Amino acid sequence: MIRNYFKIALRNLQRNRTYTVINVLGLALGICCSLLIFTLVYYHLSFDTFHKNPDRIYRIVTEFNSDGPDFTPGVPNPLGKAFRNDVALADKVARVLTFDEQLITLRDNNQIKKFTESEGISFVEPEYFDIMNFPLVQGNAKQALQNLYSVLLTERLAKKYFSEDNPIGKTIRLDNRTECKITGILKDLPKNTDRKTEIYISYETVKKHFDGMTKREDRWGSTYSGMQCFIRLNPNTSPNAVSKVFPAFIQKYHSKKDAKTVQYHLQPLADIHFDGKYDGKVEKKYLWAIGCIGVFLIITACFNFVNLATAQALKRSKEIGIRKVLGSVRTQLFWQFIAETGFVTVLAFLVAYLMALLALPSVNDWFGTQLTLNFVENPQLLIFIPLLAITVVFLAGSYPGLILSGFQPILALKGKLTQQQIGGFSLRRTLVVAQFTISQMLIIGTIVVASQMLYFKQTNLGFSKDAIVMLPIPSEDVVKMNSLRNRLSQIAGIQNASLCFEAPASENNNETDFNYDNRPEAEHVSVYTRPADSQYLSTFDIKLVAGRNIYPSDTIREYLVNETFIKRLNLKSPQVAIGKNLELWGKTARIVGVVKDFHNLSFHEDIKPICIMSQADRYNNCAVKINVAQTKTLLPEIEKIWNETYPDFLYQYEFLDERIGNFYKQEDTLFNLIQVFAGIAIFISGLGLYGLVSFMAVQKTKEIGIRKVLGASSQQILGLFGKEFVRLVVIAFVISAPIAWWIMNNWLQDFKYKITIGPGIFVIAIVCTLFIALITVGYRSMKAAFDNPVNSLQSE
Repeated sequence: MIRNYFKIALRNLQRNRTYTVINVLGLALGICCSLLIFTLVYYHLSFDTFHKNPDRIYRIVTEFNSDGPDFTPGVPNPLGKAFRNDVALADKVARVLTFDEQLITLRDNNQIKKFTESEGISFVEPEYFDIMNFPLVQGNAKQALQNLYSVLLTERLAKKYFSEDNPIGKTIRLDNRTECKITGILKDLPKNTDRKTEIYISYETVKKHFDGMTKREDRWGSTYSGMQCFIRLNPNTSPNAVSKVFPAFIQKYHSKKDAKTVQYHLQPLADIHFDGKYDGKVEKKYLWAIGCIGVFLIITACFNFVNLATAQALKRSKEIGIRKVLGSVRTQLFWQFIAETGFVTVLAFLVAYLMALLALPSVNDWFGTQLTLNFVENPQLLIFIPLLAITVVFLAGSYPGLILSGFQPILALKGKLTQQQIGGFSLRRTLVVAQFTISQMLIIGTIVVASQMLYFKQTNLGFSKDAIVMLPIPSEDVVKMNSLRNRLSQIAGIQNASLCFEAPASENNNETDFNYDNRPEAEHVSVYTRPADSQYLSTFDIKLVAGRNIYPSDTIREYLVNETFIKRLNLKSPQVAIGKNLELWGKTARIVGVVKDFHNLSFHEDIKPICIMSQADRYNNCAVKINVAQTKTLLPEIEKIWNETYPDFLYQYEFLDERIGNFYKQEDTLFNLIQVFAGIAIFISGLGLYGLVSFMAVQKTKEIGIRKVLGASSQQILGLFGKEFVRLVVIAFVISAPIAWWIMNNWLQDFKYKITIGPGIFVIAIVCTLFIALITVGYRSMKAAFDNPVNSLQSE
């Protein structure tokens, strides 16, 4: 019997090839998206779940409230040591101090090899490897980082640096300053961890590697985001017990002023990947949104199947009638149609899997992930795929099976079935409305995200970001950096060059308190510092609104502040601040100018108070303004001069507009993703609409013939179809518009600077949908309109 079901199913699918192709393609698209979305969501939810006792592992994070809440995953350097000594609630405490983009050099047969590791290096206490499950394949974890200048590498880096040689005992040089000896090799890091650093050095080495780091070991007033502290709580210890300890802990170690503004929190290991406040990679709300889209696409594909299946019902009415006369019961007929649906679903899954494999490189590129569809690496797919297949089969096949198996045999054989007996029109209308509601929500979402992305690119940032090359530079030698800037400035085609800590807008920021106008108490606001030379304003085209630029100097002599600085201090005008003293980091100098506000962070954040000052030992970059037309010739010249100035370092560069574009990487990914989903949803909805208009054409065959005999034109026949479907699309729009507005308006709340969702966005959405719907309806209805009426009436 089962073999008979599948044999009949195969014959029916072969007889109706167009119907089969449309159904397979529609289901395959929905399944492909669901497969990729499930893999992506599961990948993110699995981050750092492989550690032992993950529910006991926490990171201590900091919240500042001097001028509104400000969050950082960093803590003061001495916090970890003090917590270990004072608080008995954790069995392991480890400090991790990370520096990005570090130069690694090693000597190999009198050759010097240079590497820059984007994930940087970490100075760690040995307890870190008791807390985190990063096992060693060579060396002893408890002893490997006990001594000064000892270092651990991952297997990948060991092979990269030393090929097949045994790396134990060999040395590497950090940032051309410190020689470290390899004492162990770590197993390669899992893909699903946020701890990406592959070079770990004993913590005590940092005091030898960086000047002044010994002083920071006792400094509670300074917090660097790369200085993090991980703890593993004692068994049965509640995180609330630790939270209750923090207020007294702060009172003991912080000054009275800092104690009013600083708070420490415990962040569970499971939340680190998802908490955007503390350097989280992706927020859970985005994962749930993507997951919902996957569910919607599967539902849309199943609705499409139902529409097409019931549209074909009349063609199979006599088959059902004969089967019932010969003794088939309704249950047998139902399972026959379920078998047909199962056959289509299997074909759809095969096509979907191939589609997913082809799309996977693009998905990995968009999300910066390492997803695979390998069943060995992803055994969860062995559960998800069968469950999804069963769901699709019964969701798509149950209704058509129940309707078709319920035909009255006499009416079926006479061809007297009515619309109500085939399921009626109302259900199919409902399904099409549901499909287009989802499609229009995605279209509106696409337009809103695209408009916000365009706003990012077109809004004046308050400084020039175009044609500026950022060159990272070593900050030790002031003479060399000044020589580099001067030599670059002499090249024809280079318009300006400036030594600076960072560009005006950067994710790398220093924030501190300050004293204004010799006041005894520090101000209630904090300021973001931008160490830079006197060419900074002209290179980035930053405008002065009062006073003058700072004079050339290698040390702090004068200050520039921005308009927001003036507003936060409630000063009447920029001129009031000119000539006033300002004290930062114990350095007092006069404010000589006020610059026009510029966006120093992404559009997610308000413009902050800014202070610009000359301070050569803080310069990390040389910003070079070039003539765009000469880019190809200028870049090699810049590289040549840089390498002559810093022969021991590795040359790198980045265009500023690309660096700023990274602020919105998540939004850019969302835009690409929602575009694809919207296109797929529209395509599947179009197939569903095609199914409904096919059903309508079959139902109205004789009516159309009679109308044509009585003189109706083809245009009037087309109007008969068009009015029905325009009404359905409009109904879908009325449902989708307020829902889409609410969702996208909430999304925009994450930005301090954003667009307004105006009526134009909804007009574009409804016009696009109507255009797509009319093309779909027009193709099938034209075929019905131009049929010879004799063919439709001859049975009478």
